[in-house]
Amino acid sequence: MTFEPLTREYSGYIFDCDGTLADSMVVHHRAWLLALAEHGASFDFHWDLFTSRAGMTLPNTVRELNSQFGLTLDPLGVTSSQRREYERLLPTVQPIPDVVQLARRVAETRPVAVASGGEGQIVRRTLELIGLGQTFAVVVAAEDVTHGKPAPDMFLLAAARMGVPPAECVVFEDSVLGLEAAKRAGMASVLVRPPNVR
Repeated sequence: MTFEPLTREYSGYIFDCDGTLADSMVVHHRAWLLALAEHGASFDFHWDLFTSRAGMTLPNTVRELNSQFGLTLDPLGVTSSQRREYERLLPTVQPIPDVVQLARRVAETRPVAVASGGEGQIVRRTLELIGLGQTFAVVVAAEDVTHGKPAPDMFLLAAARMGVPPAECVVFEDSVLGLEAAKRAGMASVLVRPPNVR
């Protein structure tokens, strides 16, 4: 299992997409490396640096990197390149089986939502590719909120759209920023570990 079993039932279930439902983080990292190289970035965007930004919107990731490394990379330009490369690599993304299985099971009797720092079009395409295109009536993406994770906005909007009080929701997340967002939203959370970690 990539997560600890739940100890109770909840009224609403919220799932991150990348790294939680979809085993897509390696693909995102590859797309970032290609995009940053295209724009002349001189620093090493190594795995730990990449995962420390997990859950952040693409433009904000570039802004944070500019601040950290004293650069002037164009957030929209790098984001456009990263999106293009990710879409090219997207068909290689695989589901994370036990999380996908849980999502399908709870969706039969409870409201479910996806809340992702990714862009809506890409998130929906990812869900389709991993067999969840019809599972989630509620999908909250980067463009739906002013403040991304670790702000609670994304999860609070998902709860509102599901019609479930935040305290009755549980969030499945693979990132520190996402877990912090769930905490700030007053929701329970479950850490999803990478599939190759036992």
